[in-house]
Amino acid sequence: MAAGSWRLASAPRPLLRRLLALLLHLLYRLRFRGRGQIPPHGPAIVVCNHVSFMDALVVGVASPRPLRFLMDKPIYDSPWLNWLFRRVGAIPVDADRRDPGSVRQALAEVSRALRQGEVVMVFPEGRLTPDGEIQPFRRGLELILARDAVPVIPAGLAGLWGSWTSHEGGKALTRPPRRFRARVALYFGDAIPPAEVSRRMVAARVCALKAEADRWAVPARRG
Repeated sequence: MAAGSWRLASAPRPLLRRLLALLLHLLYRLRFRGRGQIPPHGPAIVVCNHVSFMDALVVGVASPRPLRFLMDKPIYDSPWLNWLFRRVGAIPVDADRRDPGSVRQALAEVSRALRQGEVVMVFPEGRLTPDGEIQPFRRGLELILARDAVPVIPAGLAGLWGSWTSHEGGKALTRPPRRFRARVALYFGDAIPPAEVSRRMVAARVCALKAEADRWAVPARRG
């Protein structure tokens, strides 16, 4: 590994967060709203729609606190990016048919993070959207809350559908970038007490927040 790459890979987490923030602000015109909904301390879960491979980085940069997040193990194991995912605290998870016990191990790590007072982000659709719309939520959020009852902060992300890291027009990451400085909006909603959380309600909140974010991000892209 070159000396510059080694220094970046070994950078402390706060410095790495600042570098990622600078990079994303160069790549996109970002608008964040409701960041104060993330509590200043204590555990919480952020739930967001899943548009592209950049989503976790955007949400992580928007958050006033460091985030742990679940991600597909094949992506986590990428030889080029594994060092980055490890540094930012990603939690790999694979389908049980490929790696029996992976989901159980990931849920145990999520539980450990929450009990240590960390914030964990999940994409309950479980995959990137194939059409730009929010897909049905899977039951992972319910499994997490059954072990650790913590507040849930819904979030809606808009503006990344159509980027080379999304599935628009073909598989993500298979086309060269076509847009630069696109508008990307991320809106956080009011925290939901764990006793009030249901899959349907959280999905409705995320859909509403995405619709609000679309009004700023999407018209500019279409124009």
